[in-house]
Amino acid sequence: MTGRLLAVLSVLGVTGLSALSLGGPVFYFVSWILIMMLLYALLSLVAARYSLSFSQRLDSRTLERGDGGKLHVTLQLKSPLPIGPVRLPLALPEGQAVAMMQAGFFREESAAFSLRFPHVGIWPVGAGKVILQDFFGLLKLQVKVKEPLPRALVLPRRFDVLPLDFARMDDGRALPGRSGEDVTSPEDTRNYRLGDPFKRIHWKLSARSRELIVRRFEIPEPPDTLLLLDCTAPQGGEDKPDGRARLIDTLAETALSVAAMQMSEGQPVRVPLYGERQSEFHADRQGALGLLKEELANQPFGGGVPFERVLNLELRRMRRTGATIVITTRLDAAVAEGVKNIRASGPNVRFYLITFTINAPEYSPYIALLQQNLVEVCYVTPA
Repeated sequence: MTGRLLAVLSVLGVTGLSALSLGGPVFYFVSWILIMMLLYALLSLVAARYSLSFSQRLDSRTLERGDGGKLHVTLQLKSPLPIGPVRLPLALPEGQAVAMMQAGFFREESAAFSLRFPHVGIWPVGAGKVILQDFFGLLKLQVKVKEPLPRALVLPRRFDVLPLDFARMDDGRALPGRSGEDVTSPEDTRNYRLGDPFKRIHWKLSARSRELIVRRFEIPEPPDTLLLLDCTAPQGGEDKPDGRARLIDTLAETALSVAAMQMSEGQPVRVPLYGERQSEFHADRQGALGLLKEELANQPFGGGVPFERVLNLELRRMRRTGATIVITTRLDAAVAEGVKNIRASGPNVRFYLITFTINAPEYSPYIALLQQNLVEVCYVTPA
C-alpha cells in the first residue's frame, strides 16, 4: 500500500462518513471523485498489465573484462488508459539500480543504459520485473518478465609473463626424453644421405635395390606444458572490496597469460579444469586462445574437486609433461606436498600464488619448502 493510497482512503472515509451523517452534497461529490480515482487506477493497471510489451537486449554478449556495453530496453503500451512512469529494477554488474521510463500510448519507447563489466564471468543484466503504477500514484503492480535476462560473457585479459623452460637432462635433451626420433617406431624408408648413422641402414632392402636405404622413424610430439588451475572457491579477500571477484579475475587471467606465452613458442598446452564445470583444453597455437578464454569465463570457481587432490591426480601425466604451472589462491601443507611431488617427477614447476597478503607469515614455511625443491614461486596481487 502506497502513502498516497492510504491518504485517499483516509479522506474517503472522512468524507463518506460526513456525507452520510450531514447529507451535504459537497461531501458526496468529493467521495465520488475519490471513488472514481480508485476505480480508474485499478482499471488502468489491469489494462496495462495485459497490453504492455517489453523487451531488452545487449549490444554485445561477449566482451573482455573492463569493457563497456549497452543494455537496450523497449516498451510499448497498447491500452488507451494512461498510467504513470514504469519502474525498472535493473540487475547490473556493479549492483542494483532502478530506472524510470514513460510508457507511451501505441508508441514504442526506447532507452539505452551504459554498462561496465569489471569482472570475469557470466553476468545476467537487465530487468527481471516491471513495476507499473497508475497515473495518480495510488496503486502499484509488479509484472514478471517472462524471458530470461540477457547474459554477458566477460572474458579475461592477458598480461605479460615470462615463459617457463622445459627441464633438461644431462645431455641437454628436454624432459621427458621425447626430442628427436623414436627409434622404436619405424615409419618409412628413404635414400641414404651423407651423415646418416650406419645403424639405420636397412641392409636387406639396400641389397635388393642396390643402393643404400635407411629407416626413417616417427618424430613424436613435443612434451606438454601442463597448467593446473585451482577452480574451487578462492581463499581470502573477504576484507577487500569485490575481493572474491578480483581473485577470480586474477586466477583466470594468469592462466590465460601463461598459456598464451607457452603457445607463442609453439609448445602444446594442456589445461584440465576440475571445477563445477569440468572440461579440458589442449592446443599448441595461439589461434585457439579464444576457446580457452570462454572456458575460463564460464568456470564458476565455486566448487569441484579439491585442489590438493587435483595435484595428486595429475601426477599420472608427468611422463608426458615438460613443464608444469600451478595457479591457486591457497598454500598449505597439502598443496605444498602435491607441488613437491610434481617437481620430483621431473618437469620444471612454476607456482603462482594469487593473494592480497604476500607477506603473510603462514606462507613462509611452505614457500621455503617449495624453493628447496627447486620450484619457482611467483606472487600475483589482484588489481
